[in-house]
Amino acid sequence: MMPGHRAQPAKKKVSPEECKHPQVQIVSRDEDSEYVECKECGEVFESSEFRDMAIEERKSLEEE
Repeated sequence: MMPGHRAQPAKKKVSPEECKHPQVQIVSRDEDSEYVECKECGEVFESSEFRDMAIEERKSLEEE
């Protein structure tokens, strides 16, 4: 390790069941689909599922 550089602390992974996927990145694309990976929990899913999750969350917040 170089002087003056600190090792980054290991980031605690969140379980996919608890995670709301606040940050995602595209990991694959094909003609019909696009897949994203959550940077918090590591789950990979189709981007249309991510949009559906956001819609469901908004509906549950509006109902409260």
